[in-house]
Parts: sequence; structure tokens; C-alpha cells
Amino acid sequence: MPDLSTIDAVQSMLGKQGYVCGRDLATVVFLSLKLGRPLFLEGEAGVGKTEIAKALATGLDRKLIRLQCYEGLDAASAVYEWNFAAQMVAIRAAEASGASTDELTADLFSDRFLIERPLLEAMRPDPRGAPILLIDELDRTDAPFEAFLLEALSDFQVTIPEMGTIKAPEPPIVILTSNRTREVHDALKRRCLYHWVDYPDFTREMEILSAQVPEAAEALSREVVAFVQHLRTEDLFKKPGVAETIDWAKCLLALDMITLSPEVIADTMGAILKYQDDIAKLQGSEAKRILDQARATLEPA
Repeated sequence: MPDLSTIDAVQSMLGKQGYVCGRDLATVVFLSLKLGRPLFLEGEAGVGKTEIAKALATGLDRKLIRLQCYEGLDAASAVYEWNFAAQMVAIRAAEASGASTDELTADLFSDRFLIERPLLEAMRPDPRGAPILLIDELDRTDAPFEAFLLEALSDFQVTIPEMGTIKAPEPPIVILTSNRTREVHDALKRRCLYHWVDYPDFTREMEILSAQVPEAAEALSREVVAFVQHLRTEDLFKKPGVAETIDWAKCLLALDMITLSPEVIADTMGAILKYQDDIAKLQGSEAKRILDQARATLEPA
């Protein structure tokens, strides 16, 4: 396991996994690991909230368990299910062999027929150490699931009526993310360390792009980042995140582009904007205007 005894060590470890972050985020990650507290990350989509869990899992050599939240997610879907089809086969086989009812009941509700979902899986011991439990886009769920999660994260245990309570021998490293499409209840936030993940400034976004797309020429990367930075100041329905900056740079490389032009921007706009109304706003001279503004802010490399 890497040395994580200081904030700088945590920042360096994340950097080695290609995750470039500032000292403020590295500090809250350090405290989360040190104190064993869940980490709650909020911010716009595409700013790197999910990626930090992946970087931690790789850097710490831990298993990454992801619970992707969605509307209607309930406790049963997040914890466990019984394999009903296999249970029915077992019942038929038991009836044919004349097995006793007690033996059949004990067997039906055992690990053999248990399908573990993310929360239960995260409570299980792992030889590599406590896993990383990523609860992604929590804001997509509803209040009842939040209440259940509050209890699960308080005691790091879940209850299966047929088997009893299962408690984690070592609490998982928990990261929760939210795109803030709705407010998450204060009671859950109080159980966590909180950090707002914002869009990076020009220098940090250049560092991120260099780490994620090292084959891109510096001149092209500078134009890409400057253009996206200016694009975020426009009145758009959905501003491009860092993920879109990376995708766009990769698209431009695939097209063997060495510099931006209004024509290239128009042809590849779908890599950075995901709504037609936003794309329509950049038609014609608008893309050239933003490109000119971006280039005007760039100092000679």
C-alpha cells in the first residue's frame, strides 16, 4: 500500500493514476481515508467526481464496487436478491429425492442462492483490504432510499431477514457523488466529509489534458482548453465538463488536426456539446468569435 501519511502523498498518488487535483480536494480525500468518513462530492456532470473513486481503487489496489443510482432504486436492489429460478430447481430436485422440509428451507436461504448487490458486496471481507464503494449520482434516488443509506453508512451493516445482520469487518471506503439535480438531505451530508468539485482553471485543465491525452501537441491542447474555458462562460443549457474536453481532444487527434478552425469546431461540436439547442447557438460566426477570444487570451507557448 502506498504511503498516504500526508496530503502531498495522497495528491501524488492520485496524480500517478492520471487524476490531477488541487490541494483542497487532496486534503478532503486524505481526511476521509484518515478518519474513515464517507466522502460526498457534488458538482456538475463531467468534472471528475466518479474518476476519483477509480483513481483511488487503482492507487490503493482495492476492489471498486459501484452502485449506480437511478429513480426508483430501493434497498432490496442495492443490497441483495434471491436467485428464484435456481431455488425452484432446487425445490423440484429436493421433492424428487424426498429431502426433509427443514433441510430444504435451510439450503434455499443460504449463500448458495444469494445474489449480492453492491452494498452487501462492500460489506464482505476482501484480502486486499476494504473496497472502494462508489455510490454514484445519489441525487437520482428518492428520500426513502436516502434514509436507508443513512442507516447503512452509520453502522456499515445490512440485514437480510432470512440470514440476519451482516456487518463489515472493515468499513469500506465510501465515495458518494451528486450532480445536484436535487438537494440531498442534510442528515446524510452530516455523515460525510463534503467537497464541491468545480470546473478547473486553465492551468489545471491543461495538466489534466496532458495526463489523459499525452500524445496531443501542446499548441492544440492550449487552444482546446482555452476554447472550452470560454465556452463555459456562454449561456448554454449544459456546459462542457472536463470529460468533454478530453473526448474532444481525442477526436481532434483522430482527425489529425494540429490546430482549431471554425470548420473543424462545427464538425466536431457533438464531442463537447450534447444538446441541439446549444450546438445551434455556435453555428456560423459564433464559433469563430469564441475561438478568436480564446486565442487572444493565450500567451505564446
